[in-house]
Amino acid sequence: MSDPYETTEQHLERILRRALNSFDLPDSTVERLGSALAHSSTLHSSHHSATLHRETYRHTYLLSDGSAATLWELVHGGPRGAGHAETRQHELYDDEADAHIAAARLTGSLWDVPEFGDEEGAQADLELMSALLAAPPAPLPRMYAPDNSADHARRVLRRAENGDVPGEETARLLRAAFAHHITQVFGRQCRVEGRDAGFTLYEHAFLLLDGSETSLWEVEHTATPDGRHMCEVYGDEETARGAMESRTRIC
Repeated sequence: MSDPYETTEQHLERILRRALNSFDLPDSTVERLGSALAHSSTLHSSHHSATLHRETYRHTYLLSDGSAATLWELVHGGPRGAGHAETRQHELYDDEADAHIAAARLTGSLWDVPEFGDEEGAQADLELMSALLAAPPAPLPRMYAPDNSADHARRVLRRAENGDVPGEETARLLRAAFAHHITQVFGRQCRVEGRDAGFTLYEHAFLLLDGSETSLWEVEHTATPDGRHMCEVYGDEETARGAMESRTRIC
């Protein structure tokens, strides 16, 4: 029924294009669906007989304002199998009562059609989509480059001007670095004591000979009395951010 690699925009375009009655959907509904961020499709009910095959699908959409919208899709056709042409037709409804009546029209009786008011199912779909969108993306793997990494670590430590720079134990550990990767974690301009100042936080990640990893956290800033560039190095991110906070409340 759905393609796992299909985007929500592609999904909407597909079901609207194939529906025989898509022009009956209110313009306001179509406009709201234009802001859909994610969707979930489930089979709600079905009816199969020698002369009729009908399925009803519920399509739930998470909109950009955090609300949800639902379309009910009725898919129906005649006998299937050898000797029978494929005659599946699609109809869309934004009101469950209308979908219920349309399904009953096909079977000839309201009693053959289950109630559509499955609020718990729709809410579960919405909660799942919200959780997926709220989850942070998986971090990209570091691409370590073997480029005189032990010497790079020495230079980073040497240019640090703070008094609590990582000591000899860290320096000794980094002599075994054979590859490294630099990432800018934070950067911002702000006002400090009436002057413009820039803060940048870098992570220097090192891959050691034994396969372990360690990092140096470098703060570059111009929050100095004369506005000159200053470099500070710390052994962990929390301490580095704390150093920036001690100069201005930006983190």
